[in-house]
Amino acid sequence: MNDNNDMLAGFASVEEALEPESFYEEEDVAEHQLFLTPAQMIIRRFVRNKLAVVGTTILVLMALFCFGVPLFYEYNQTEIFYLDKDTGEEIRTFDSEERMLNSILAVMQPPGKQHILGTNKMGQDMLARLMYGGRISLMVGFIVVIIELVIGVILGGLAGYYRGWVDIVLMRLVEIVSAIPFMPLMLIVSSLLIVVKISPANKIYYVMIVLGLLFWTSVARLVRGNILSLRESEYMQAADATGIRPWHKITRHLIPNTLPNLIVTATLDLGYIILIESTLSFLGVGVGVPYASWGNMVSEVADSIIMRQHPNIWISPGLCILITVLAFNFVGDGLRDATDPKMKR
Repeated sequence: MNDNNDMLAGFASVEEALEPESFYEEEDVAEHQLFLTPAQMIIRRFVRNKLAVVGTTILVLMALFCFGVPLFYEYNQTEIFYLDKDTGEEIRTFDSEERMLNSILAVMQPPGKQHILGTNKMGQDMLARLMYGGRISLMVGFIVVIIELVIGVILGGLAGYYRGWVDIVLMRLVEIVSAIPFMPLMLIVSSLLIVVKISPANKIYYVMIVLGLLFWTSVARLVRGNILSLRESEYMQAADATGIRPWHKITRHLIPNTLPNLIVTATLDLGYIILIESTLSFLGVGVGVPYASWGNMVSEVADSIIMRQHPNIWISPGLCILITVLAFNFVGDGLRDATDPKMKR
């Protein structure tokens, strides 16, 4: 009580003590409270980061574009369009057979009113494929990150807490998985999926599982290192003295204190996974024809004629990949700065 009186000494009133020019900074005073909670401080630091806010806005708009707009768009990603040989009028697949007999594929159509981004070499609407392809790319990123977090947190937590032979065995497993050559393995997996006749629509789900089983090692190392440090802290010694079970120590005390680092890692990994999926689809390992992903849409650039004469086919998915990955990196950097206790602003 005396300490509080000493701190307020020299001020005419409590209101004067709370003025910005007093020993409290303006950003540390919220309505009806003296100090901000840790969550409020993180949010405030994050919002002050302009690039992080821009990245978040871009991701929200991209999610709406990929998941919301297709609900109101009249075309889908697999529909093929035709042109009447005589009149040049566009014909859709559900039109009469008589009209279909006198038609040709509407391939490489330039952007226009009917097809805002034109059509590809199979006569499919590019805008529809861009939206549905974004669904695949974003879905792959989130599911792979969830898989790697679950595996990495469990194994890293066990290795960091129990140490000894458990740590040795799990870390050797991490080294073995890290040493597996990624691209050759994915090519082998793609060949096996073709042999067992997995449909193009379901192929990407197996690829996601394989990616998750390969990319958990960095998360496990991060969690292990944090827990090795945290388990020697005073509050963990107090937890030991109370006789709390080891599993509760790991799940209620140690892992929650690694969440800020995990959130940052997961956010940055999302952009990286999208790039990996795009690379795999470019090489034919990811989503199969006729389904779209940003990666296999960009692969059209391998055709020199398309690259030179039809940039509308490959530039738009390339820009979507670039913008989305940059946005995830901006958000990840913003979260890293916001959750750093050493960052005052």
